[in-house]
Amino acid sequence: MYPAEHAAWHFASVDKEKSRKIRKEFKSLSRGFGSLPVQVSIGTTTWKTSIFYDARHEQYILPLKAEVRRREHIRDGEEVTISFVIDV
Repeated sequence: MYPAEHAAWHFASVDKEKSRKIRKEFKSLSRGFGSLPVQVSIGTTTWKTSIFYDARHEQYILPLKAEVRRREHIRDGEEVTISFVIDV
């Protein structure tokens, strides 16, 4: 997980190999900003959001809101296990 520069947003990145597979299969279904709707689980917390394609890094990123980070005790720079399902 990494914080956005000078912002309250924090993001987790989807590894490049998984991002390539997702992009190949679901690119035609992406919405604004290359987003795809997902259902996400971290620990005991589950919610609906979107992943966004970062063309510069060729991978998807997942925004992690403060409520989820607090509930799951996630700190900047930590590695977290995230499960998600594309929700199209």
